[in-house]
Amino acid sequence: MNIDILIIEDELPARRKLKRYLEQLTQPVQVVCECATVEEAIVFFERGGQVDLIFSDIALQDGNAFEIYQEIALKSPVIFTTAYDAHMLEAFESNGIDYLLKPFTFERFEKAWKKFLLFTKSETSIKLDKPAYKGRFTIHTAKDSYFLAVEEIAYFLAEEGVVKVIDLAGKSHLMGLFTLKELEERLDPSRFFRINRAELVHKRAIQRMERYGKNSLAIQVEGAKQKLITSQANTAAFRDWVEG
Repeated sequence: MNIDILIIEDELPARRKLKRYLEQLTQPVQVVCECATVEEAIVFFERGGQVDLIFSDIALQDGNAFEIYQEIALKSPVIFTTAYDAHMLEAFESNGIDYLLKPFTFERFEKAWKKFLLFTKSETSIKLDKPAYKGRFTIHTAKDSYFLAVEEIAYFLAEEGVVKVIDLAGKSHLMGLFTLKELEERLDPSRFFRINRAELVHKRAIQRMERYGKNSLAIQVEGAKQKLITSQANTAAFRDWVEG
């Protein structure tokens, strides 16, 4: 069974080098797509593209590759390949599992590949076990701490670097140091879905939805003062999820 690869790189020699290194691996791999721009990569995912691993440069012809990962609800791990080390922290916050500084050798490439194989093995073993998802959260205030059950949650909101949870009554609670990505990992994916970069909704709180523009939906969620809007990249997956 092939390991499907996406290469996001605007320099042809760099793409050729990556493919040459991939051909030297013992595992069967397939480069399913090569993208040179942010726009091409977003279109690939919007059309349902799925891969096991992404090799991604950061500085592309039309912008920064992190624009892709901010727009797309990414599930694939990423090995970043770049001539600059200034974005290392941001890379590991965007599904990055390794960071290859150009020019890199096959030995360094192979080390990153082995890390991916270990990551895949770990992910598989986790999936074989029954996940232990959060049933409630502890909310800390200046005076005390209290508990908020998952059943009471309408949606999570990331705003100006702070994550809040909005309950079914519309009350806002500060989530402390959690990020939306961390919350996604701790919540049952059959019950919660990240509709855009800033909002993660609870299925039971969704009351109705309607078309919003060409490829988005406006969702009425219990406890929300206004409708929440799905990103174009996540709308198709959201439809499948909410109807499942």
